[in-house]
Amino acid sequence: MKAVVWTKYGPPDVLQLQEVEKPAPKDNEVLIRIHATSVTAGDMELRGLKVPILFRLPARIILGLMRPTRIKILGQELAGEIEAVGKAVKRYSVGDQVFAGTGISLGAYAEYKCLPENGVIGMKPANISYKEAAAISMGGLEALRHIRKAKLQPGQKVLIIAAGGSIGTFAAQLAKHFQAEVTALDSTGKLEMLRSIGADHVIDYTREDFTKRGETYDAIIDVASKSSFSRSKRALKQNGTFISDQLGLSQMIRGVWTSVTKRKKRVKDYRTGRAENLALLKELMEAGKIKTVIDRTYPLEQIVDAHRYVEAGGKKGNVIITVE
Repeated sequence: MKAVVWTKYGPPDVLQLQEVEKPAPKDNEVLIRIHATSVTAGDMELRGLKVPILFRLPARIILGLMRPTRIKILGQELAGEIEAVGKAVKRYSVGDQVFAGTGISLGAYAEYKCLPENGVIGMKPANISYKEAAAISMGGLEALRHIRKAKLQPGQKVLIIAAGGSIGTFAAQLAKHFQAEVTALDSTGKLEMLRSIGADHVIDYTREDFTKRGETYDAIIDVASKSSFSRSKRALKQNGTFISDQLGLSQMIRGVWTSVTKRKKRVKDYRTGRAENLALLKELMEAGKIKTVIDRTYPLEQIVDAHRYVEAGGKKGNVIITVE
């Protein structure tokens, strides 16, 4: 099968399209023929080993000391069709159209991926494309986790920092679904898009400091760890909530490393991988209440160009990779 192999730590050019062995599902796994995947911030972090200094050595131990040898294919989320199932699989059948998150195993930059049936897998909403479905299992699930943690009530005011990215665009729409008053913070080029997906107010961070506007919020959700509580608290109402704990690959590495060093059971790849969350996102997308914002689409053969574009900053929503 075709796959983009991660040959060493470094810039986008370290990604190479190669022929590799097609995987076969174990008894509890499904084999997914991938139609679309995405380029996430987590892929950027791992490709260049841009993780916090304290976790660079653990990352190298987990992935490979001098180059990635244990995990050779990046990609955290996908959408596709189940081509084969292991003999113990009960939830899924050949032909099912699904979206999925791969967790620390990565591997979505390929034509096929095997995943356990009890992993982060959901049935694709019937009325959306594979490209739209490919972004749900990271951006959608993470956004839903943030919104639920904020415990927003109808009419409450929420500020979403970095609202124009993959997680932020879902978070803004979900906050509106739960009847909050949404203020979206991002750069100039993303403001019109944020208005188009329902943001009540927008702030251009390149021109204005949200902490000096005199506006206060019931919740501030920073989906990209751009601010801090000490800086943001002046814009919080009394007893307001500040949330800033994006789940990137750095955090996954921390979890796996902790489980190894403390001799505990392997941690779950996704804290958000619960069946009810997947079902809710599917329901909302089928009802047209939320949608995937797609900035650009690249074929798998142009993965290097896609990584360059994302790394340059400024993407609106998601960058999707199609796998033909």
